[in-house]
Amino acid sequence: MIGERRAADVPDGSRPRERDAGAVSSTRTRLYRNGNLERENFPVRDISDYVGDPECTVWLDVCDPASADFDMIAEEFGLHSLAVEDARHEHQRPKLDTYRTHLFLSAYAVTVEPDDGAVTTGEVSAFVTSNALITVRRGEACPVEPMVERWDGAPELAVHGVGFLVHGLLDCLVDGHFSAVQDLDDRIEELEDLLFEDSPGEIQAVQRRSFELRKSLVRLRRVVLPMREVVNGLLRRDLHVVGEPMQPYFQDVYDHVLRATEWTESLRDLVTTVMETNLTVQGNRMNLIMKKVTSWAAIIAVPTAVTGYYGQNVPYPGFNAHSGFWISTALVVVLSVALYVTFRRRDWI
Repeated sequence: MIGERRAADVPDGSRPRERDAGAVSSTRTRLYRNGNLERENFPVRDISDYVGDPECTVWLDVCDPASADFDMIAEEFGLHSLAVEDARHEHQRPKLDTYRTHLFLSAYAVTVEPDDGAVTTGEVSAFVTSNALITVRRGEACPVEPMVERWDGAPELAVHGVGFLVHGLLDCLVDGHFSAVQDLDDRIEELEDLLFEDSPGEIQAVQRRSFELRKSLVRLRRVVLPMREVVNGLLRRDLHVVGEPMQPYFQDVYDHVLRATEWTESLRDLVTTVMETNLTVQGNRMNLIMKKVTSWAAIIAVPTAVTGYYGQNVPYPGFNAHSGFWISTALVVVLSVALYVTFRRRDWI
């Protein structure tokens, strides 16, 4: 449903909230005329001179928008109030909403923290009109430089107008998803190498890192999985966003989305297998320890049973003397400590 927002669908599970009206925003602009980059970083007030020209394609980027920025772009581009409301609130589900004069697109840039493998997301909202792309970002979690580099790397495609701009945006985001999946895959492979280590510290590390990677994959899945619907929706011919020459490029993006989605699903299953295998390995180690301890107990029990049954009480060094008591006490303590240290080193206790 258009404009629908559910807390269960957002990538981090938090409630949508509106940006602070006093936040300081920054803007960036570009103007293409007949496929040629004509102006860049021009004042936002000049956009009115170009939005009505069918030969022009405009890009407007607003970072950390305030309430006045939303009012400005809604009036300048004639955007639907529901689409603007969705852009005002953070933590939207990745989606593509269709309106009479424009499209509203919500997606996420993804990065993986190098230390603990936590997935960090940066939300980007985009309004797509017949000759303009307006992107709304929060913070620097979704940088525009890689997207601009893609546009500058294929200037021959700029003649295809707004479809060219949307492709650069999606290609940048999906490549980030793919890199994140690759990073998590490498981390899971490292985790598999620790599964059969005997060190207690490594066993705890496997448990902790398995849980952290599972959380990262769940969060990544919430971002990657809905992108199939987004890209597939843009490929619809009745939307007139993707022209015939741009169809192969969007199809390539869609292929990357499918691969990232399938890869994420397989990694989730793999992490679950690692966690189950870790539990199985610990169970096997416990059985082995119990077998060894039981064997030692049986060996010790035989002479104990024999001497106890016959009540043997033979003289020993220090018999009937105070020194014998202290010697026997010291012997019991030393042997007990030696057994404790031995079992501790073998991780039996």
